Amino acid sequence: MVKTFERGVFLPHYKKFSEDKPITRLPLPRELVIPLRQHTGAPCRPLVAAGDKVEAGQKIGASDAFVSAAVHTGLSGVVREVAKRPNIAGEMVDCVIIDVDQGQEFPTWPAEDYAGLPVDEIKARIREAGIVGMGGAAFPTHVKLSPPREIDLVVINGCECEPFLTCDHRLMLERADDLIEGSRLISKVLGGPKVIFGVETNKPDAIAVLEQKLVKEKDMELVQLDVKYPQGAEKQLIYAVSGRKVPPGKLPFDVGVVVQNVATAIAVLEAVRNRKPLVDRVLTLTGPGTPNPGNYQFFIGTTISHVIESTGGLQDDVVKVVVGGPMTGWAQLDLQAPLTKGAGGILALTGEVTQVTDYMACVRCGKCVDHCPMFLYPNYIGVYGELGRYQQAEQWGAMDCFECGVCVYVCPSRRPIVSFVRRTKKAAAERHRAATRQAL
Repeated sequence: MVKTFERGVFLPHYKKFSEDKPITRLPLPRELVIPLRQHTGAPCRPLVAAGDKVEAGQKIGASDAFVSAAVHTGLSGVVREVAKRPNIAGEMVDCVIIDVDQGQEFPTWPAEDYAGLPVDEIKARIREAGIVGMGGAAFPTHVKLSPPREIDLVVINGCECEPFLTCDHRLMLERADDLIEGSRLISKVLGGPKVIFGVETNKPDAIAVLEQKLVKEKDMELVQLDVKYPQGAEKQLIYAVSGRKVPPGKLPFDVGVVVQNVATAIAVLEAVRNRKPLVDRVLTLTGPGTPNPGNYQFFIGTTISHVIESTGGLQDDVVKVVVGGPMTGWAQLDLQAPLTKGAGGILALTGEVTQVTDYMACVRCGKCVDHCPMFLYPNYIGVYGELGRYQQAEQWGAMDCFECGVCVYVCPSRRPIVSFVRRTKKAAAERHRAATRQAL
């Protein structure tokens, strides 16, 4: 039986550009621009300085905070400088800029015997490797695997519900054994709960591969999910596969569940089995504006421009480049911005699939309310956020919004409600920091 959640929207898929393209590694970049903040939590401090020689896999940024994730370089080279550069969200962040040694081979990470490792050592390797959620949120994985209560269900998110993106689809096809083994490690760390793989039905080949391999797995199963957005959001996914509802203001562990992305589960295995830090990942380069759409493996810190130039450039009619998916991604002003651990896509969009228009006033149609998967009132949140009345936006539930973009998609006035939500959250964070400084 195909399962799903309440509300949401049905979107065109646009998966045909790249879903049949095997994963391909990009050529070496000439530089890596590695942000020291590319995860939820405390930013890292640099462990290197200008002129330092670094080796592939070396840790170059760290933090003593529990909610943080170490940063490594995937390639050898020389540190040119540590300086602020714009990230994909347009913010100026501290980055380690490395001139890459062009004579090096791609690094390899030999496997070790990890069968008897205790749970504490597994978690230590995950933390040391800087693993974060690779579905976009980039929450440190070692924190997620240290819940304050018992977990009886692990959900592996194979939905990839955003249009265009296919990198997780390819990972399920090409690395199914590693995915299952990584999921087994996640379950072991959490005390051995059942594992459910949630996959949307527009990936029948991946479903077939996983179902065949899961036949002999006693505590693992696959649940087929309707092709609806945002099926891959944590709370919606949990409800679809288990019927459990995560209350507003609560987290998945409050209902005994931990959710991990497909790519994250594979990265967990590599961290434990190979001691490989999170230095590369797969993204989907796609859209009608690129001559060579596909699924490409790149090193963290590679610039957007290197990916585009290495794959044939852009068509002349491109009107927008987006990092991430079309619903939750970031439109780019500077293609020199670096790609991070959470970057799952680069979209080259033309006028046939996107419009660049001004927005208008809210017409009170209520479509955003009807479709919001969190049962919020995006109309009020947006109006108050636009006016800078952030605390009132919070009262209407802005902090419970996970920025899926459904409200923007259905809005006839094309209001950028997600942008207003982000402003509200930024203002709330600034108030919290100010209150903390005052208390100290």
